[in-house]
Amino acid sequence: MNYIPLSDYKRKWIFTHQSLPIPEQDLAEIKPMTETRAAQLWQEFISKDSPTPDHFGKQDWPTHQNVWTQRLVWQHAWDNDDDLPENFVSNFPWEDNITVYFCYDKHNIVETRWGVFKQYWKNFLFYDDKPILIGRRRKEVAMFEQSGEVVIGQRD
Repeated sequence: MNYIPLSDYKRKWIFTHQSLPIPEQDLAEIKPMTETRAAQLWQEFISKDSPTPDHFGKQDWPTHQNVWTQRLVWQHAWDNDDDLPENFVSNFPWEDNITVYFCYDKHNIVETRWGVFKQYWKNFLFYDDKPILIGRRRKEVAMFEQSGEVVIGQRD
């Protein structure tokens, strides 16, 4: 089993918060992973050694400056109840049905579709302590920072 029910997810409130409601049919597309599956994906795509972004070492690709090509501000759009900024979206030439992973840490990864993420991005960013957005079989990547900025780039 790769997923846990959203009702059992320790951070489910970010997807059920009354100020940012998500319809039931879209909630079904938000799939928190089991800790075991999240750890496998984290080790395969993010880091073999570091359990959280705060612990990344020089061996981890997110610390390599050549990965990141752009820095944008996301906080203004979040504060102003705007859509995900177009200057962010334009860096991800993905179809809405592409599977994406929003990686908070080694044991906390949520799978969804790109279209769902774009629509409910504010819910995902209730926790903005360097989560990483990656797409299945895609090189484009983003890491969101508490400063209200996001770095965008390409992973190897």
